[in-house]
Amino acid sequence: MRERPKIKDIAERAGVSVATVSRALSDSALVTAETRQRILDLARELNYRPNVSARSLRTRRSMSVLLVVRDVGNPFYLDILKGVEATAREAGYSVLMGNTESDPARETEYFNMLRDGHADGMILMTGKLPPAGGWSHLPVVVALEMIEGAGLPHVQVDNIGAAREAVEHLISIGHRRIAHISGPLPELMSLHRREGYREAMRNAGLDVPESYEVRGNYLLESGQECCRKLFTLPEPPTALFVANDEMAYGAAYELRRMGHDVPGDVSVVGFDDLYLSKAFYPPLTTVSQPRAEIGHVAMELLLKILSGAEIDCDEPIVLPTVLHIRGSTAPPRQ
Repeated sequence: MRERPKIKDIAERAGVSVATVSRALSDSALVTAETRQRILDLARELNYRPNVSARSLRTRRSMSVLLVVRDVGNPFYLDILKGVEATAREAGYSVLMGNTESDPARETEYFNMLRDGHADGMILMTGKLPPAGGWSHLPVVVALEMIEGAGLPHVQVDNIGAAREAVEHLISIGHRRIAHISGPLPELMSLHRREGYREAMRNAGLDVPESYEVRGNYLLESGQECCRKLFTLPEPPTALFVANDEMAYGAAYELRRMGHDVPGDVSVVGFDDLYLSKAFYPPLTTVSQPRAEIGHVAMELLLKILSGAEIDCDEPIVLPTVLHIRGSTAPPRQ
């Protein structure tokens, strides 16, 4: 049986690179009209049908969208993916998941996939845009993370208000020495959660020593490392507000390893309400985000953009959070 023609076959016949053929087939503006037409003629001659796009040469749509996250291993994204996929499937789209691991080269690569027509739109959850620019005309929705001045539609939660409520809970049960393990700074989501922490402390008339704010990166190991720093202080905290559940797990584990009881000696509050947080020991007090709804709303917004609808990018869509009080918080020892 004759082998199905590939992009490289067209590239060899046309005397261009594989990347140029890919761009031409997706109608990229980076290819001249003359080169594009020559490549399209060769594609028809060879009866080429690219796997990436079921309707490629007729509709110029891939009927797929990208969901780009910073760490595909984090279970936080699973419910968001379910919400995105359920809404996408109803509209005939499939969902491709991209994992950047905070690598700028990989972040740029996914934007290039979008430019080159391997996907029709993107839901971005990394809080970062390619430094080289050229993304402003692309169909992108930013979910949860925030990118100031990007001119893109956002779906998010009130991170300042949710963080403030979490710290107010610790204050209400008697804690005064409360430390914060933040996410990566100066990313906006991390800044907003830190600001909510500071507001709650300020409103209660409590000082925040500089040493009580330590910077993490949302990974479990950084929760451990930050916890160790805090508990080498002459006057360590009696409670921790941690910017996400994964770091909170790490902090709680490290506290127990150092001989501290949670919550008897130290209370811990997280942010995200991962499905493991109820089963964690002790069950984690944490801020719950409506993850499936975030995915659903973000995908609905992206579908509107793909249909040509005008979207207001000035006002983000803000979804509610809920603080779940569980066994990881208790009044401080007298």
